Amino acid sequence: MRIVNEFPREVIEEETWIPLKDGTRLAARIWRPKDGEQNPVPAILEYLPYRKRDLTLARDAQMHPYWAGHGYAGVRVDIRGSGESDGVLEDEYLQQELDDGVEILQWLEDQPWCDGQAAIIGISWGGFNGLQLAAMRPKQLKCIITICSTDDRYADDVHHMGGCLLGDNLSWASTMFDHNACPPDPDLVGDRWREMWHQRLEGSGLWLQKWLEHQRRDAYWKHGSVCEDFNDIQIPVYAVSGWADGYCNAVFRLLDGLTHVPAKGLVGPWAHKYPHMGVPGPAIGFLQETLRWFDHWMKGTDTGIMDEPRLRVWMQDSVPPSARYDVRPGRWVGEPNWPSDNIQPTAYKLTYGHDLVPEDTEVERKALDIQSPLFVGLYAGKWCSYNAPPDLPHDQRDEDGGALVFETPRLTEPLEICGQPYVELDVESDQPVAMVAVRLIDVQPNDKATRVSYGVLNLTHRDSDEFPEPLEPGKRYRVRVNLKHIAQKFPAGHSIRVSVSTVYWPLAWPAPKPVKLTVYLGDSKAILPVRPRRDADDAALPAFDEPEAAPPLEKTPIQPTHEEWTVIRDLANDKTTLQVINDEGLYRIERHNLEIGSRTTERYSYSGDDYQSLAGWTEWRRTFRRRNPEGEDWEVHTVTRTLMTSDPETFRIRATLDAYEGDSRVFAKTWDEAIPRDLV
Repeated sequence: MRIVNEFPREVIEEETWIPLKDGTRLAARIWRPKDGEQNPVPAILEYLPYRKRDLTLARDAQMHPYWAGHGYAGVRVDIRGSGESDGVLEDEYLQQELDDGVEILQWLEDQPWCDGQAAIIGISWGGFNGLQLAAMRPKQLKCIITICSTDDRYADDVHHMGGCLLGDNLSWASTMFDHNACPPDPDLVGDRWREMWHQRLEGSGLWLQKWLEHQRRDAYWKHGSVCEDFNDIQIPVYAVSGWADGYCNAVFRLLDGLTHVPAKGLVGPWAHKYPHMGVPGPAIGFLQETLRWFDHWMKGTDTGIMDEPRLRVWMQDSVPPSARYDVRPGRWVGEPNWPSDNIQPTAYKLTYGHDLVPEDTEVERKALDIQSPLFVGLYAGKWCSYNAPPDLPHDQRDEDGGALVFETPRLTEPLEICGQPYVELDVESDQPVAMVAVRLIDVQPNDKATRVSYGVLNLTHRDSDEFPEPLEPGKRYRVRVNLKHIAQKFPAGHSIRVSVSTVYWPLAWPAPKPVKLTVYLGDSKAILPVRPRRDADDAALPAFDEPEAAPPLEKTPIQPTHEEWTVIRDLANDKTTLQVINDEGLYRIERHNLEIGSRTTERYSYSGDDYQSLAGWTEWRRTFRRRNPEGEDWEVHTVTRTLMTSDPETFRIRATLDAYEGDSRVFAKTWDEAIPRDLV
């Protein structure tokens, strides 16, 4: 990444408070041109609960000054109840959060250095509330860039996929359990830090319980899902994601739904990262791309960005399977519109001989049974990859022993797909609650198998996520399993595999009991979105700039980091455990004389084929400390632990929260909750 030390406009930085009508103060850091009061500028808001003072400071320091140096005010605000902002954060995307966001925009309009215009940019949470605030139509908001976010909080978020409960639901709840237990910094809030901290410790609650109480698409999830009415959004939207990210599907749905406003889509090879820091690479000059967008919509500058294709995606070349990639080879391709007339849906039938054959082939109308062991999914990686620890899917041969496998002959010429693959299955189940997982796989000449895309479906949600219905054992159903959108090249000499299983643990929580599915062949088929090559059009696309950013934050490592993604098979006791460790070590932010450490451990386990032995366990350990040679040291530790188990009728959560000042435990709370399963 190229570091930019000088900008067209001199930048100043300030910490400030944004007062709200109810007396609450939100903590903000603002980077803006020094001459902003003489020459006012538009504001770019990033609105998050992830602590601007410390946990996102390194990222913020390279983006917001960059925008400020090019004639904007970069504004980073902590959501109510997070960082140094007043209050208690009780859940995601509450109406209070959005109402506060509208007040922030009103406050920005009134500042002497702001010209009255604002944009919102954000990744993940900040991408969510950017869409949600756009749907509220505040007059100051002129455009947004939403990155790694979703338009549908039930169908396509960290909680559920295809009506199945995701393992990332537990993982993400544990992340926020930790973050909500963090104290504000006394250097900013003074002596009231302890009172604010204890309010959060007592009041934030157990989010995992709240989420598990909503296992179908009810009003809880509809709130904040802009897909309920895309017409609520009346400003330009730039939607961005990566193929390794959990949220790539939303880019395509947004382009499909936002036909009444200018909209663009961009999907690279990246995990859950800003594209100028994108891994797997190649990263791009995304900050330059944001300036082209903001300059067009807020400064009236013809940057050419709207003359380019509506959708640009990274067409991935074939790679061997790996849990982590530095770079995914490929090329940029573009579609002038989405949905695209250039995509040719191409069907392949699943056969009794385990082949994938063209749709016009006559095949035997027989059936195959599958009852997968619980190990199918151990090598699936995370639903939402961060590419650290190594969390991408590994060789799929480790999974396919527990699946029905269907495969094409070796390809005689390359085939490229772009869009959403899906599979139509004729199935029957021996249980009233069942799931099916489908994987699309690139098989190399040496038989190594790389997962290209996948999807899971809770079969009780076959017709509706809002009104699921149990299956009638022995009855035959026709279902559609949507896989994640993807752009992928299958080279000549490779083959294409579709694998079908009844388990995908721990990426998705299994059905209440073991399930045997019968798949009827003849009409069951896989549909691939084939994209014929258009080399001249794709070669004419303008190249993205190389990544650049403002100078990095000065951080001093104190203790080393450690990452681990390990499958442990205890054959003597027939117990299997997936263990994930993400130890960020200990480091010092020199500008604040603040030392920060964290260590996350997750374990997902089962014994034999015992569905009641399924367990997910997480632990976060967090440290903040400041060594003060001229006064009293400040040191705070928190430990949060969550254990989730299940039986056929119930999900069970046991959780603990402990907080320490120095060596003294100053707060402790436990939870033991049972939530009935609702056709999950």
